[in-house]
Amino acid sequence: MTVRLFLAVQAAVFDMAAMVHSGFLVHGYEHLGARNAESVIAAVLLLALLFTAILPRWVRPIALGAQGFALLGTLVGLSMIAIGVGPRTFFDLTLHATMVTLLVVGLVMTHRAPAVAQR
Repeated sequence: MTVRLFLAVQAAVFDMAAMVHSGFLVHGYEHLGARNAESVIAAVLLLALLFTAILPRWVRPIALGAQGFALLGTLVGLSMIAIGVGPRTFFDLTLHATMVTLLVVGLVMTHRAPAVAQR
C-alpha cells in the first residue's frame, strides 16, 4: 500500500468509528467524547492526505505527523477506557486494537517507504 492509500484507509476507519459513536451507523454505541475525538483524528488524516497531494516532497513528514497524532489520540482513548471513562464494550476494545495496529503499521511503512513509493 502507498502512504496516501494508508492515510485514506486510516481516515475512513476513524470516520466510521465516529459515525458509530454518533449512533448514525449502529445504535447502542453512542459516546459523544469518542465521536468528537475520532472526528478530529479523521479530519487530521484527511488533511494530511490532501497536503501530501499538494506537497509531494513532504509526504513522509506530513504522513508521519498525522499518523503520530492519530496514534497518540487513540492511546488516550485506550487510557480513558482503562480508567473507566467511556465505553468498555468488546466492540470498542476491538476497534481501538484495530486502530492502533493500522496506525503502527502505517507509521512503519511510511518511515520505510522509498521516496518514489510515497506518492
